[in-house]
Amino acid sequence: MNIEERKTAPIGVFDSGVGGLTVAREIARQLPDENIIYFGDTARVPYGSKSQNTIIRFSEQIIRFLRTKQVKAIVIACNTASALALDAVRDEFDIPILGVVIPGARAAVEATRNKKIGVAGTDATVQSGMYTKVIHAMAPDVTVIEKACPLFVPLVEEGFKEHIVTQEVIEYYLESMRSTDIDAMILGCTHYPLLRSKIRDYMGDKIQIVNPAYETAMDLKKLLHEMDMANDGSDARHSRYSFYVSDAAEKFRKFANTVMPFDVPTTNVVNIEEY
Repeated sequence: MNIEERKTAPIGVFDSGVGGLTVAREIARQLPDENIIYFGDTARVPYGSKSQNTIIRFSEQIIRFLRTKQVKAIVIACNTASALALDAVRDEFDIPILGVVIPGARAAVEATRNKKIGVAGTDATVQSGMYTKVIHAMAPDVTVIEKACPLFVPLVEEGFKEHIVTQEVIEYYLESMRSTDIDAMILGCTHYPLLRSKIRDYMGDKIQIVNPAYETAMDLKKLLHEMDMANDGSDARHSRYSFYVSDAAEKFRKFANTVMPFDVPTTNVVNIEEY
């Protein structure tokens, strides 16, 4: 790939399902000239309850698929896969790969004043302790309180974010965290920004809510400039976005249209097990 081809080559973004659309949305906002290829592993969602070996295998298959689309960089738009598979796939593939954990952790460390940070995440992300490890590597004196909130993902996926039951589940999971004196809280799953306003209302104004999707988009922007791979927009065509899933394309497309700032006309199904 020559330098011009590399600049116009797309960014690969993947997640276990629809949650990573919050990351794709931020990349589209912050890097409007970039082309994006998104893959949602809707046949095998959720990742949060699966083992590390399984998540590494799934991530490898998806990256092999994205490589067939000539992507120039890959964003793992999934906290669980970022926590459990990032190191393994970086060792295996010769392409820049970013996760969402490090950017989110760094923003929380910068945000906290009293050195107490909360993390809401999936079972797998919380059990991995990855946010605590990464935060302690940056700031050993910070106290981290992690809380698994497994029902948040299905509530978002099923379109229940405005339902009273979602409010009750937020209170059920986060009541113990609200009674601590954290002053920053990481939405440690890419689905959770879709519940951000409800979580913020419940947690109160004294807590700064960190959205790793935004921080990851800014890290990607920096990386592309440093590697001279940023699309400068000189290609007259508009930015192109393609969406692929492993199952339930129409359901995904309808949901994507509620998240993305533009119309998602088609979603393509891929047999990901072939990769």
